[in-house]
Amino acid sequence: MVNIEAGEDIRWLPRTKAADLMLPGADCFVFDHRVVRWNFQRGDGTNPRRYTFSSDPRTIRDIVAAFELAWNRATPHAEYKPD
Repeated sequence: MVNIEAGEDIRWLPRTKAADLMLPGADCFVFDHRVVRWNFQRGDGTNPRRYTFSSDPRTIRDIVAAFELAWNRATPHAEYKPD
């Protein structure tokens, strides 16, 4: 996996461990805990490069908190064994 070879920390979170987390309903990136960029893709997985941005502190706080909970529950790639 190229990401791991590059030093990225990849983790796996089965849906059974994520069911009670309030994760965002769309893919997004958070930049410097100040801006979130929402990415909207088509149902076929193609990306029309449609993005929206938010700098609402409440939105960012909630997204960061949800991702931190998910990260803490996730299993590092080297330790993950699929069910």
